[in-house]
Amino acid sequence: MLKINNLSAKIENKQILNGLNLNVKAGEIHAIMGPNGSGKSTLANILSGKKGYEISGSITYQDKDLFKLEIEERAHNGLFLAFQYPLEIPGVNTSNFLKTSLNAIRKSNGKKELDALEFLKIIKLKAAELKIDEKILNRQLNVGFSGGEKKKNEILQMSLYEPNMVILDETDSGLDIDALKIVANGVNSLRDKKRSFLIITHYQRLLDYIKPDFVHVLMQGKIAKTGCSDLALELEKAGYEKI
Repeated sequence: MLKINNLSAKIENKQILNGLNLNVKAGEIHAIMGPNGSGKSTLANILSGKKGYEISGSITYQDKDLFKLEIEERAHNGLFLAFQYPLEIPGVNTSNFLKTSLNAIRKSNGKKELDALEFLKIIKLKAAELKIDEKILNRQLNVGFSGGEKKKNEILQMSLYEPNMVILDETDSGLDIDALKIVANGVNSLRDKKRSFLIITHYQRLLDYIKPDFVHVLMQGKIAKTGCSDLALELEKAGYEKI
């Protein structure tokens, strides 16, 4: 699904990633943990196509050179990023945004675009599954949303688009336990042998509900240690200093 080879990145002459290597197979869930400034969000930004970084190394996504795909092409090819800090977009209706983006993905893959009635049936079902108040769908995108509402809206998008490669950039930050469970259930409902997840998190608590196949510790821009889900428990107890 995803192969990262010797990835280095810097911005404004500050080196952030230093020869990072990672392979993610279809159907796998990988968790990346690490202290502040270790490069976790930079990795998510580069995968999603954010500009401004000086990059070396290679990333292959579904046998395609990721660096040759524009941002929208990455989305059309099933790459999805849930933001750590979802943006507020005044003037854009949430439901219209979701319908337009879903139809853009469907059109790019040769599928029929959904009309308003077809979309309404799907979005009501998805919102109910994630316990999202339908009133949110008629509000401006993320404007005035609580932190938990913004994060649940990201998971709603994920559930709607059904991407192949999901990147969650600290989606659990700022969530209470109920919202955390809803986010985890949304991820687990999409887990299958063809879909992969890269979960970037500071805390082990999310991994109580989403059991990863691998846990990686990112330090000083490279993966310092890899293990199973027990590694997250070890980090929770001992911190990163030992590693």
